[in-house]
Amino acid sequence: MKRKLRLFLLLSLVCSSIYAQNILKNTYHQLSSPDGKYAFEFYQKEASNGTRQMYYSLQFEGKTVIQESKLGVLIENQLFESALAIPNDTTKVWGENLTFVDSDRSVVDTSWKPVYGERSQVKENYNELVLRLQKGTANRSPIQGDGYDKRSYYHMNVIVRAYDEGIAFRYHFPEATNGLFLHIVGEQTQFSFAEKTQAYYTRWAQTHYELLPLEDWKGESERPLTLKLENGLNVVLAEAEMVDYTRMKYNLVGKNTLQSSLYDCADVITPYSTPWRVIMAANKATDLIANNDIILNLNPANKIADTEWIKPGKVIRITQLNQATALKYVDFAAERKLQYVHLDAGWYGSEVLMSSDATRVSEKRDLDIPALVDYAASKGIGVWVYVNQRALLQQLDEILPLYKKWGIKGIKFGFVQIGNQRWTTWLHDAVRKCAEYEILVDIHDEYRPTGFSRTYPNLLTQEGIAGNEEFPDATHNTILPFTRFIAGAADYTICYYDKRIKTTHAHQLAMAAVYYSPLQFLYWYDQPTAYQHEPEIEFFDNVKTVWDDTKIIDGEIGEFVTIARRSQEEWFLGTLGNNESKNIVTPLTFLDANRKYIAHIYTDDDKVDTKTKVKVTRLLVTDKSVLKFKLQPSGGNAIHFLPASKEDVKKYKQYNKNQIL
Repeated sequence: MKRKLRLFLLLSLVCSSIYAQNILKNTYHQLSSPDGKYAFEFYQKEASNGTRQMYYSLQFEGKTVIQESKLGVLIENQLFESALAIPNDTTKVWGENLTFVDSDRSVVDTSWKPVYGERSQVKENYNELVLRLQKGTANRSPIQGDGYDKRSYYHMNVIVRAYDEGIAFRYHFPEATNGLFLHIVGEQTQFSFAEKTQAYYTRWAQTHYELLPLEDWKGESERPLTLKLENGLNVVLAEAEMVDYTRMKYNLVGKNTLQSSLYDCADVITPYSTPWRVIMAANKATDLIANNDIILNLNPANKIADTEWIKPGKVIRITQLNQATALKYVDFAAERKLQYVHLDAGWYGSEVLMSSDATRVSEKRDLDIPALVDYAASKGIGVWVYVNQRALLQQLDEILPLYKKWGIKGIKFGFVQIGNQRWTTWLHDAVRKCAEYEILVDIHDEYRPTGFSRTYPNLLTQEGIAGNEEFPDATHNTILPFTRFIAGAADYTICYYDKRIKTTHAHQLAMAAVYYSPLQFLYWYDQPTAYQHEPEIEFFDNVKTVWDDTKIIDGEIGEFVTIARRSQEEWFLGTLGNNESKNIVTPLTFLDANRKYIAHIYTDDDKVDTKTKVKVTRLLVTDKSVLKFKLQPSGGNAIHFLPASKEDVKKYKQYNKNQIL
């Protein structure tokens, strides 16, 4: 009752302030999340020259997230200029001079079971507000003669959804009587923040992050974009269901205001909905990670009827492309409990030449793919192949039935073009075609997800990240869960034995639990001979890639992060520290109560007589246990929890609360 009263008083004050600024009172609408923490406000204001503009603002738990910001779409269509009784120079701006018509509200409260994911059950609970607006006043219908038609050529809806996890809105153009064509050249959509807001800026999808104030940026920033507000809130701006539009980034407009910046124009036919613009807020940055299901929820349900063939798993890359070596990789994969091997770039020829033929092995390679696939299948291992977009563009319809015949399980798309509408549409259509032939997909390079894996779960993962193959430092690794991974799975390409890594080996182990990727590449630069029976490799052997539950234990952006994930009765936990030494306290409250577990703990220890210097400790723990760790600089730890048998209880020592691991 007190919370509702506080919210009422807050809204009353806000409304009083807004109404004093020439707001059109009949346009004011407010939408709250089911738990009441988010309050989204929509309204129009009229300037002295009579121009009307759409605005919104957003609060979370009484704190301002987004200050008054513009809404609207920029459209260039000669059709409108002859149809609307408004000046031609304002026709482009579909945030100005719209007339509010009416609104609808609805509630959805359900859950759904993903084919795979970070959780076996996803809650989908939101309040929705549909605002219907009309552009100008029609003198006539340019196609069907005089008279007004409710499905006219100049209607637009603003659709807003309020989840407990965040707020999302989009623009929808209802079906017009002539299937109206729209040439969208931009958006007015803005996100205005208070002074002293900082953002984790990254120019490209595969670059590193800088914490910058919202001023004097050198260019646009990628999405999702994570921000820290002066009022203590952590905020994420993201995009969802971007499958046939043009990619958005964020561009500064003056100081402290970001604007949706589209890569290019988009040509669409009504009815049409733009991608969702998503805003998440939290007092604790870890809650942003916990709430990332909102991106999936904003996408349509799974459209693949039979999903039995969709098998997530661990994979090793074969870079020495000859039959004898490939067979050794298959043997290694089987011994180390991996599920796949991957033939990397070059197996069919140069990936940069249009003349390379992905329907056959290059004459320079001693490879027999059907024989390799048969041998791998006898070991329970599937085979993936790399195919560059040049070959995919020319040969996709030819190679899919061929690869199905060979027994290929998946394709890694290489060097995909992204950004404009053509390549965005092509890419998602290619994933759909792969599903028809029961082919899994991993998209590499700049592509970042917006939730399409819910609709087509054969898209297991994608890159769009500055991954381990580039040997980033540990601080970079502790930023990623709060930034890039909010959007969805990322193919980080974990390295282990390579001498160029800038982290400890326990840090590398922990990545397999912290970083979510249904297709998890391990041993990226390694050969099977690199393995010399290091005992900690059992963690990679046992760790899973998809989960029944995920708990975000603790963390701070750029400092450290601890995440625990459950597969049936087993739990796997990883902690990543930054470049500095850290004392980490990890409560085990996520474990089942009244049950004992054996914790297989992997920590850095320079005294261990292996090249990787990882110590293995096995202790008896319960949900009441609190583990204490002293992380090395650039260090981490990994833990595998297994329910303890009666014999285990007798065999292993109970964890000592004063023990530091």
